[in-house]
Amino acid sequence: MEYKITKKEGNLLITGLKNFNLTHIFECGQAFRWEKTEYNSYIVIAHGKVIELKHDENGDLIVYNSSEEEFINVWHSYFDLNRDYTQLKNDLKSTKAYSQNTSLEEAMNFGYGIRILNQDKFETIISFIISANNQIPRIKNSIRLLSETYGDFIQEYKGRKYYAFPKADVLAKSDPEEIKEICRVGFRNTRIVECSKMFIETPELFDESLDDEILGNNLLTVPGIGPKVRDCILLFGYARGETFPVDVWVKRLMETLYIGKSIPNSKILEEGTNYFGKLRGYAQQYLFYYARENKIGK
Repeated sequence: MEYKITKKEGNLLITGLKNFNLTHIFECGQAFRWEKTEYNSYIVIAHGKVIELKHDENGDLIVYNSSEEEFINVWHSYFDLNRDYTQLKNDLKSTKAYSQNTSLEEAMNFGYGIRILNQDKFETIISFIISANNQIPRIKNSIRLLSETYGDFIQEYKGRKYYAFPKADVLAKSDPEEIKEICRVGFRNTRIVECSKMFIETPELFDESLDDEILGNNLLTVPGIGPKVRDCILLFGYARGETFPVDVWVKRLMETLYIGKSIPNSKILEEGTNYFGKLRGYAQQYLFYYARENKIGK
């Protein structure tokens, strides 16, 4: 994507961004290390950096606490700015789902600014292990406590200290009971430590060069990773756009908007492929955000 970086009152001003909306990006369930301020800006911690972002009155992006070099080298990739989402949406218009009814079009219009973030793989793995049978405020709090307890200090920003997500070798050596007590992760404490050990001792299992099926099967050998968590990790940590995470919202929306009846979770993936083809991961995010925010199928 072509965009322009200039300065505005000592901060960066990014103009020319397309298909980019902070609320859509951060509140669609794909990431947890962000906070919305009273000024409608978002403070985000990723890749050992802290950044604050806000849309101005024209919809352009104001970036605080980042240099132009850092934005290009870190945040350009993080926000998936190399990908043409206009073309992606046009491609989705040729799918079976788009021709069946207006739901996909409505979802893409509703969440027009969604972009799939390129997150750190290990952080994504642990974060979604924590997410299992959990609620977003609790997930975010546990990840914050985990980072403050075991992560490296990044900087103090606006009177608050921020920490990077812990490295795998640190969590691998940590006491599960301490993690449980301090970080409030409940039964996931042992899984966090065991996964961290596997990440260090058997890195070949997590190799990004593996194809989707092999990598997915490898992830299923990790304690705390079932099919839904696996698919979230593949989509949000490994940018595997053909992945189709299925949770209660996705199941309901597929049954309500397309299938017309209740079917087993194991069949939802098949239907996702049938309706959305190879772009099913992106379609899932548009539809998930649309359905959840509008309580479709609840």
